[in-house]
Amino acid sequence: MTVSRTFAVIPAAGMGKRMGASINKQYLQLAGMPIVARTISVFESAPCIDGILLVTPADEIPYCREHVVAAYGFRKIVAIVPGGKERQNSVMNGLRALQGRVGEDDVVLIHDGVRPLITPELLQEAIDVARVCDGALVAVPAKDTIKTVRDGLVTGTPDRETLWQAQTPQAFRYGIIYAAHCAAEQEGFMGTDDASLVERSSGAVRIVRGDYRNIKITTPEDIVLAEAFLAGSGQNGVL
Repeated sequence: MTVSRTFAVIPAAGMGKRMGASINKQYLQLAGMPIVARTISVFESAPCIDGILLVTPADEIPYCREHVVAAYGFRKIVAIVPGGKERQNSVMNGLRALQGRVGEDDVVLIHDGVRPLITPELLQEAIDVARVCDGALVAVPAKDTIKTVRDGLVTGTPDRETLWQAQTPQAFRYGIIYAAHCAAEQEGFMGTDDASLVERSSGAVRIVRGDYRNIKITTPEDIVLAEAFLAGSGQNGVL
């Protein structure tokens, strides 16, 4: 029996307007290392990952190649491809670039470039689930009561026991996620995440219990929080 390989698509093409910085947020320093480099380093060091495809704005590819990939000696990067208008378009660009490199049953993990506190253990768990289900979604239970609101008025209070906060990575066999993205593209559907594209075709996506420290860095306060998590884990140096 042939064991499937595993590749990661890391979209890092966002502009990060809420960060208020002069450079895109993925290149901001997190404990002495660019955020996206910290993210890549987890996948680079994980034995379960065979290759990494990075998606960045087209005009940042030379910068990323020099100041991230070459600067930190990442060897698993198989390509850097230009992003699209929206995150979903960027992921699709990455999936298309994997054609010819991967098989239908190879696993693809899609992970935010600015979510650097993911662990190798969660990567492996997501991969294992994706090999037997249509998809694996790393998520954590909602801590707070959630309200549905329309025009400033509360319209409902969903049962918190049924609510989970989606994180990344989200993992799928290549044939499944590529087909889901193709269908969404053809039908003009924009999902909130990659799992939603598989869900709409009745795919079975299983939850993998995540970690509340696996935050997506969006605001300056998130950097402070991430640095505190790194210091607490003893990983505030270069991984």
